[in-house]
Amino acid sequence: MMKKTALITGASSGIGLELAIVHAAHGDDLILVARNIQKLNELKLQLEKQYQIKVCTIEMDLSKPNASKALYDDVKAKNLKVDYLINNAGFGDFGLFHESSQEKMQQMMQLNIVALTELTRLYLPEMVQNKNGKIMNVASAAAFQPGPTMAVYYATKAYVLHLTEAISNEIANTGVTITALCPGATISGFKDAADLQESKLFKNKNLPSSKEVAEYGYRAMMNGKVVAIHGMMNYLMANSVRFAPRSLVLKIVRMIQDK
Repeated sequence: MMKKTALITGASSGIGLELAIVHAAHGDDLILVARNIQKLNELKLQLEKQYQIKVCTIEMDLSKPNASKALYDDVKAKNLKVDYLINNAGFGDFGLFHESSQEKMQQMMQLNIVALTELTRLYLPEMVQNKNGKIMNVASAAAFQPGPTMAVYYATKAYVLHLTEAISNEIANTGVTITALCPGATISGFKDAADLQESKLFKNKNLPSSKEVAEYGYRAMMNGKVVAIHGMMNYLMANSVRFAPRSLVLKIVRMIQDK
């Protein structure tokens, strides 16, 4: 059986790091991408020693324009083939839309939407041509409703979900699958990066670990599941909002997220 290679963005911490470990444990070689090259190289040493796989690390800030193409070209120049593309890199920000940093908002849209879309478009044609490959786009339970106080983040994740579902329909019967992983609040660096430490969404909650979400996501991707919502409560919430008045959904999300 041919060894597979997984490219994982945002692999230096949280769900991305745990996805790297899960893939390594299954014998996959890795291309790990993040801004923090020191953390990536520490992970590389650990995984190569523990699992006897090859790990390539690439320092890249995908919130910068044209970074996706630069990453793709770098991987090509290294003569590496990507069997699994995992678009995990992303971040959120807490605050009222009209008071939020425009620069941070643009970086979020560039990373959560543009980079993910570009990488998917760059790698998908070759996968379809070879009738083999899998893509995972990390969306969120936030994708199923609007999110006051995190308006842009919720909107970016809705985009990821809808894009993934549409592509899944287009590539049916090609041998390639695409999965939207939709975790809820998770123990990771996300809440600190988004300044959500005091939000009711995270405070005093018994949350799943990044490892649990990564293992669930790996299984969902390998099984070709299109929309993979982690956790029964998240599944129920995601599906119940379809039947509730949108004004009520807005009030509930605001209440849950307020500090």
